[in-house]
Amino acid sequence: MKLHGQDAMAREADEKLAQHRVQMPTRVVGKPLRQVMKRLLMALFVLVLTVFIVYADREGYHDNANETLDFLDCVYYATVTLSTTGYGDIVPYSDSARLMNILLITPLRVLFLIILVGTTLEVLTERTRDEWRQNRWRKQLRDHTVVVGFGTKGRSALQTLLATGLDKQRVVVVDPSAKVVDAANAEGFTGVVGDATRSEVLLRAEVQKARQVVIATQRDDTAVLVTLTARQLNRGAKIVAAVREEENAPLLRQSGADAVITSASAAGRLLGLSVLSPSAGTVMEDLIQQGSGLDLLERPVNKSEVGKGVRETSDLVVSVLRGHRLLPYDDPHAGPLQLTDRLIVIVRAAPPGTPAATPPSAG
Repeated sequence: MKLHGQDAMAREADEKLAQHRVQMPTRVVGKPLRQVMKRLLMALFVLVLTVFIVYADREGYHDNANETLDFLDCVYYATVTLSTTGYGDIVPYSDSARLMNILLITPLRVLFLIILVGTTLEVLTERTRDEWRQNRWRKQLRDHTVVVGFGTKGRSALQTLLATGLDKQRVVVVDPSAKVVDAANAEGFTGVVGDATRSEVLLRAEVQKARQVVIATQRDDTAVLVTLTARQLNRGAKIVAAVREEENAPLLRQSGADAVITSASAAGRLLGLSVLSPSAGTVMEDLIQQGSGLDLLERPVNKSEVGKGVRETSDLVVSVLRGHRLLPYDDPHAGPLQLTDRLIVIVRAAPPGTPAATPPSAG
């Protein structure tokens, strides 16, 4: 198998070391410990400010122990005042001290409690909410689509699937780059940060319950490993993989891919066709772009079409899928149509906002 050299789109080293985690589209608290430390520093600032306020007006306070207040007494008073209701051993007795307590000390006490209690509640609430959302998501996730690699190929594949009516909530993006997964989250997709060649990463994406897996990695060797791992975890899913070099396509099929697209060769053929006939190239590009102009899709044979010839259907039939055989429209064995057949047809794209007549089969 041919291995590629340093890829121009290779991930940064720190991104490759990212922890394997599930990221839901809604942003949550990233690092609770950092949030707690930040709040503790804010609380410490409030405490220090309170100490200096009391120390500046220490003549207006009365200490039952030794009458006067030194700096340590001010620290003690500020601490017990902010954290409790006070013990009564040090009390403000002058009008200025009592006014200072009303206008400054009491608001600072409330702010101090909000910072400490609010931090705990926020962290617990966010963590609990995040765990609840993920557990609920895992229980409800069935027959979804896993997209490995959210680059140009992965995005284009998703756009085509979404044009056929696929719900964004039934898509899980897997990519080793945290920044890429963040971009997927921004578009409404759930993401998993990690190396998809590792089974634990695909298990986080619930690939064992997936209906279809799209593999659009940057390297052919990575695509082979991901295909092997995905097929081992899910024997029934439809796996479609993209490779750069045509000589690696047979290895992908042997690894368990149901369909292999050679990106470099496909682009080259489209370029050649456009040179020979720009109009033909435009039509081909329109056919593979779902949701506009003409669409190329797969659908089952209707009961009313059983027993008829290929040309007697309402749609323009390109091929007939019978079992594992793909018969061209002019093959004598293509007709009459059988109920178990599936048709590859060309239809006019549905208007925007209208669901596609029949989405492509997932196997």
